[in-house]
Amino acid sequence: MNKLFMILGSSVMLLAACGGEEATDEGDEAEGDQEFTLEELGEYDGQDGNDAYVAVDGVVYDVTDVAEWEGGEHAPAGGLEAGGDHTEEIEEAPHGTDVLEDLPTVGTLEE
Repeated sequence: MNKLFMILGSSVMLLAACGGEEATDEGDEAEGDQEFTLEELGEYDGQDGNDAYVAVDGVVYDVTDVAEWEGGEHAPAGGLEAGGDHTEEIEEAPHGTDVLEDLPTVGTLEE
């Protein structure tokens, strides 16, 4: 009998913690599904605690944890800043787009 009360009590506490509603993923965008305008992308400049995102070929990548993008500025390429579409610069760089393969994608850039 005590076991039954423990199970029921746990269920009630769980429901209370969830606000009495079932937890769902509806309405949440999955990782990589966000769509950015250039203006929105510009907010992810790696400055003042912001994450650092860059777009290449319409795909938005998270470069926040990439050492070469520390502080939102790409070293050694100087002058490249996070928060923009850098398709041309990345494609023309000696490393090309190969450096993007292991980066997390966060969405796409609106055309």
